Amino acid sequence: MTLKYWLLFLLYFVQGIPYGLQSGLLPVYFRTAGLSFTKISLTKLLYLPWILKVLWAPFVDWYLSKKTWLMLTMCGLGMTCLACSFLTPEVDFLGVAVTLLLMNLFASIQDVATDGVAIQLLGAEEVGFGNSIQVVAYKLGSLLAGGGLLTFLHHLGWGALFVYLAVIYATAIGFTSRFHLSSSTQDRPAKDWDLTVLRFFHEILLVPDTLWTAGFVLIYKLGEQGSVSMFPLFLLEHSFSPQKLGFWNGIVATAFSITGSSLGGHLVSDSRNSESLQILLVLRFCNLLFQTWVMVTYTDQAAAFQVAAVLSLCIQHFIGGLITTLVFSKMMLCSQKAPERIQATHYSFLAAIEVLGKVAFSTVAGSLVDWLGFRHTFGIFLAFSFASVLYTV
Repeated sequence: MTLKYWLLFLLYFVQGIPYGLQSGLLPVYFRTAGLSFTKISLTKLLYLPWILKVLWAPFVDWYLSKKTWLMLTMCGLGMTCLACSFLTPEVDFLGVAVTLLLMNLFASIQDVATDGVAIQLLGAEEVGFGNSIQVVAYKLGSLLAGGGLLTFLHHLGWGALFVYLAVIYATAIGFTSRFHLSSSTQDRPAKDWDLTVLRFFHEILLVPDTLWTAGFVLIYKLGEQGSVSMFPLFLLEHSFSPQKLGFWNGIVATAFSITGSSLGGHLVSDSRNSESLQILLVLRFCNLLFQTWVMVTYTDQAAAFQVAAVLSLCIQHFIGGLITTLVFSKMMLCSQKAPERIQATHYSFLAAIEVLGKVAFSTVAGSLVDWLGFRHTFGIFLAFSFASVLYTV
């Protein structure tokens, strides 16, 4: 890979760390501490900065350089990791929550700057490979902070875990500081433009295919995200230990997801994006049917059911990785149709809607389980998964 690909890999890798902490490590950690499914799901509200990032994306376009934003945000991420190393969730739950909220704020701003750099650096023929790097690197960061740290948390300890993460951010800062990124018209102050905020977002909506893409990214992950959030907690209730779950769901299944994401880039390069996406959405729905059957008929301590559960997770993550790369490539290709001065904000707009779809439903998924039980809740997941298939017909 060329140096620009390594830069994008590193930036997206460190960006995935906060997500891994909150999606992989904390739900299992909190469940073993006795929190209800509802309270665990409500921690998804800490992703709020990712939904709101479209509000500050124009300022990243208008002020300072992308490199400056990257340096500032990674410094902030390193500082929040050090702050978290002095806290413990059992005693300082509010402090940990505020620190994680700040981590998401810095990561969401970094995401805007990184996407802007990617759009500038990648040509149309490089988008497929570039998006594979984006998704794979993000998931590797998530894997490190989620499944990997969950597996070894009882050896490392909470404080040491976050000190190591701070060292990773310091390394990323050092590498980025040595990389030359040219400024463009995107980095000129807003006062040079005759654009109000409303006109700015109106221009975003006028970009071809924006409305269709926004609608799709809002719904395509609903069913999958619900099952990805709740099925591991179902297994935790039925004979899977946190360490076992961290290994199979956090490491092995994520490895399948990364493999899928890597292969997804080749599907984009082969110009079969739309057709491949439809096929994969149908396969994802079929696997969710299989996973629901496993959940309904599950018998504790039965090896066959444990194997079936792990198999459904691996297939789910593999297909999900393929779909994610294809969808993010669609988003980037759509953003490249926008004028250069709003490309980063346009991509952030689509990405914010994608996060909104995932977080909004994940936040209430735990309440649905507490209220309806796992069986009926998975029926809702199936309905949403099928809706995404119909959307592309």
